[in-house]
Amino acid sequence: MVYRFKKHYTREEARALLPQVRLWLRRLNEKRALAAKYEERLRHLLAAGHDVGGDTVNQWVAAVAAILEVMREFSQREILVKDPDRGLLDFPSLLGGREVFLCWEQDEEDIEFWHELDGGYAGRERL
Repeated sequence: MVYRFKKHYTREEARALLPQVRLWLRRLNEKRALAAKYEERLRHLLAAGHDVGGDTVNQWVAAVAAILEVMREFSQREILVKDPDRGLLDFPSLLGGREVFLCWEQDEEDIEFWHELDGGYAGRERL
């Protein structure tokens, strides 16, 4: 059978990653907020006709680089970040021989839901 993903997580494997995933999500959202702050500052400077550069641009670039670094952690493991604000993630998995997603939100204590690859959050079902 041909699968869309190379890595398939068991519930136990996904569960074991949750402490690290929570740290990555916290870092991701901290850096996203920081980048947004610098983007807003740069937007005002540009709108006022100022030349931009220096420290503000360097800090914005550093924040964006940190965002990409965290996203690479997820990407390398084929964990899909569906909504970073909600901390909504999908872990590729196999259920009854079918490729599905184990679905998790950062407020949830455990991996308790799954959905079809094309089903999305609305199609979540309890494991």
